[in-house]
Amino acid sequence: MNTETIIGALILGLVEGLTEFLPVSSTGHLLLIGHFIGFENEGRTFEVLIQLGAILAILTVYFHRLLDIAKSLPTNPQSRHLVIGILLAFLPAAFIGVMAHSFIKTVLFETPVLICVTLIFGGIIMLLVDRMPLTQKYDDISQYPWTMCLMIGFAQCVAMIPGVSRSGATIVGSLLMGADKRSAAEFSFFLAMPTMAGAFAYDLYKNLDVMTHENLVLIAIGFVASFIAGYFVVKSFLNFVSKHGFALFGWWRIVVGTAGLIGLIVMAG
Repeated sequence: MNTETIIGALILGLVEGLTEFLPVSSTGHLLLIGHFIGFENEGRTFEVLIQLGAILAILTVYFHRLLDIAKSLPTNPQSRHLVIGILLAFLPAAFIGVMAHSFIKTVLFETPVLICVTLIFGGIIMLLVDRMPLTQKYDDISQYPWTMCLMIGFAQCVAMIPGVSRSGATIVGSLLMGADKRSAAEFSFFLAMPTMAGAFAYDLYKNLDVMTHENLVLIAIGFVASFIAGYFVVKSFLNFVSKHGFALFGWWRIVVGTAGLIGLIVMAG
């Protein structure tokens, strides 16, 4: 393991933490940056397993609220409604993720042009949705109807295409179904916990045979960087989107996707 590889793991860990909960596609950013800096890892396990840092970041920020929900489950209908809603939203990605795991990792993860195009296309959609005069019917995630939660779950499945963005797909889906911007982002946070934990556990199980000492060290570096960056993003994101919406992230996606395409053309030439 050389210094460049360690620095690459650190950079990618920071990128994961900074982008995981933003609607800009953390996986798209990781794969593009990894492609351009020449960061290689067997089975593409690094990009998935460092998500544990981001998972722990959101668990840390929401620890007291999650504890309150757990304690009130037997007596509070709103808590039960929210937990069932999150589980319903999680199910489509759990099923499709297992069925399409090999195709996603071996084909979609290895197609940087596709990532750039989906970044740009997703950015355009985000700009359009952010400006739509949508009717806001829900401002509390514990009041989302279960059918709406399930539909958000199907929207999340589109994010299995790298560059789409898990949080972006769930946020856009929530907005189109009547959520306000703050609660749409918060539901994305809650849905991220089982979705990312499931992806982490399944990918670890599928790739135990390629877990070398070097891989574990790099994942540990990426994990710590992801946790630190993710913690600060989660703490500030809801307030930002409540005031400013999602337009900034739409433009960011377009810029990154366009820069990526230019870079790929230059490298090919």
